Amino acid sequence: MAEQELCFEDVNEGDSIPELVKEPVTRVQLVKYAGASGDFNPLHTVEDFAKKAGFDQPIAHGMLSMAFVGQFLTDWLPKGSLKKLGVRFTAVTFPGDTVTCKGQITKKYQEGSDNLVEMDIWGETQQGQKTVQGHAVAALPSRG
Repeated sequence: MAEQELCFEDVNEGDSIPELVKEPVTRVQLVKYAGASGDFNPLHTVEDFAKKAGFDQPIAHGMLSMAFVGQFLTDWLPKGSLKKLGVRFTAVTFPGDTVTCKGQITKKYQEGSDNLVEMDIWGETQQGQKTVQGHAVAALPSRG
């Protein structure tokens, strides 16, 4: 039996969004992301360059962390309901880090014919370090 689509009536202010865990980031993943995104900054793939920049190893692309949070939302929300997504990068993600994407409903309201839900969202490492934080808005269908 297919899972029922998330509706406006299913969420309340203060509710947590089901987490998405992204298994440890790998260096191969960073190379693949560089190729897919066109971001070939050696900070993300070349150990000596990263060390000269003050890091022990290459660091993950900030946009990769944002992509994790985007997937977290689009996996949970009905197709086409995400209306706004904005994030800021607050810490570095390294190869070996497991990123857990989390969120909470902060506001639920109707505006015109739209059923809107606002959410605080973030990704954090296994140490609890938030690497990306943001806000999103979705328009959810109604059961009625």
